[in-house]
Amino acid sequence: MNENEVKPGYVYHIKDIYFNIAKDDRLMRNYENGSYRPAYFCIKDEKTSLLWVIPMSSRVEKYEMYIQKDINRYGECLKIVTGKYAGINAVFLLQNMFPILPKYIDHIHLIKNNPVPVDTRLQTIIARNFRELLRLHRKGVKIVFPDITRLEKLMLDKLSTEK
Repeated sequence: MNENEVKPGYVYHIKDIYFNIAKDDRLMRNYENGSYRPAYFCIKDEKTSLLWVIPMSSRVEKYEMYIQKDINRYGECLKIVTGKYAGINAVFLLQNMFPILPKYIDHIHLIKNNPVPVDTRLQTIIARNFRELLRLHRKGVKIVFPDITRLEKLMLDKLSTEK
């Protein structure tokens, strides 16, 4: 895909080649090569122009314990957001987010042959948490599992060599 085809606020699937290039065992990669799971919510970092993707899961119950643990400890949970996507409960795993270029996005997620955006209010919450997690990360707080500093540099380097 090219940059004009990728719309932040929608959900996408990623090409397997990205994971081969990224070489980070902490990334949530595609299950069974070629199978398009998980789906990834897409957001744009206005400072770098990189796209960031956030893995999604429908296994809300699995993550409720982690959310509650963070709420008890910090008063909120920034790294996991719950909400409805296309009428189904879902979790957005910001703890597993990573930067990507449009060329590594395979296709937009379709439901009944239509792309479905994430609800605007939910997008706002995710975007706020995304910015806060990046801010904390840049201050040295380790919350996100993948090595996003290295991955961001890798994507920025690839972006600069393409221009």
